[in-house]
Amino acid sequence: MMEAYLDASATTPVDPRVKEAMDAVEYANPSSLHAKGQEAREAVERSRIALAKALDCRPAEIFFTSGGTESVNWALKGVRAKHIITTKIEHHAVLETCEHLRNEGAEVTYVPVGKDGVVNPEDIKNAITPLTRLISVIYVNNELGTIQPIREIGEIAKKHNILFHVDACQAGLLDLDVKRLQCDLLTLNASKLGGPKGVGLLYVRFGVKLTPLLHGGGQERGMRSGTENVPAIVGFAKAVEIIQSSKEQETMKLFALQTRLEEGLKRLGGRINCESSPRVPSITSVTFKGVEAESLLLQLSDKGVYVSTGSACATKSLEPSHVLKALGFSDSEAHGTLRFSLSWQNTAEEVAYTLKCVKEVLDNLRAAVAR
Repeated sequence: MMEAYLDASATTPVDPRVKEAMDAVEYANPSSLHAKGQEAREAVERSRIALAKALDCRPAEIFFTSGGTESVNWALKGVRAKHIITTKIEHHAVLETCEHLRNEGAEVTYVPVGKDGVVNPEDIKNAITPLTRLISVIYVNNELGTIQPIREIGEIAKKHNILFHVDACQAGLLDLDVKRLQCDLLTLNASKLGGPKGVGLLYVRFGVKLTPLLHGGGQERGMRSGTENVPAIVGFAKAVEIIQSSKEQETMKLFALQTRLEEGLKRLGGRINCESSPRVPSITSVTFKGVEAESLLLQLSDKGVYVSTGSACATKSLEPSHVLKALGFSDSEAHGTLRFSLSWQNTAEEVAYTLKCVKEVLDNLRAAVAR
């Protein structure tokens, strides 16, 4: 049976070149003073330099973490803001952290978005108060693929002397230059761009005061304790190097696949969500009227086609997607929505197979409803 993995927004397959780089790394603790430990330390610092080059920042502004969730928690909690501005379509890592901080006494403003899935920078500006200390906005929405106006929001934050955090976990194919984005904090992880799970980074602009989230052995210059995951860090740097160096070619390839996929889904009665909005070519959100997406997902899985109904970080939840609800979807529409997300490994043959399977499953589900 042919298989098609179209759930890259949950986790991308690891690029073979990344695996090769990871396999070549020493296993020793980079804090050890012996030769093996120092080889591991050198591997960590080389990776830090490579990632800093991709972000156009100083190596000392890069801090390694266990992934996007930790980086987000650290950024939002470490600032100790009295008032935070974010949006209603953020990843759960941001929203749940903001709710925690709200329960601790902070004020949080959740800015709405339009039906196009894009936040209006003016709405961010209008939410600013004298107490606002932090703005946090997702670069690419993980369910819709919509690209947020990060540079414009960065300009607003800078003009008002407010710290700006960007969740860039889904933005591997976009510009990651922190100077052009005008951000003070940026979260990135490896598992969404061809790297391993369990590693991420937080960019912290020089001069930003951030309280450590984890305490212990004083790794990462005393800011993030815990033994560094050396192979994962090396793999992370390699993955970013690969995707950033080939992003134009990869974007063209993914755009062609996405176009073929979306044209096929529309022929089958699907509605492409935020179709005319600025989007990455790797994420497609589609709604099928009168169809339960979970049933569609499970039957597609039986045929070897792997997709999701929304953010895989909350797959156990039966609640409709907060992102889709923020766009004004009814519960029925939200429950009829699937996410197809592409990566470097996907082919035209896999897209054709996916569309064939979607048609078969839709025919079965619609026939069952008609009986």
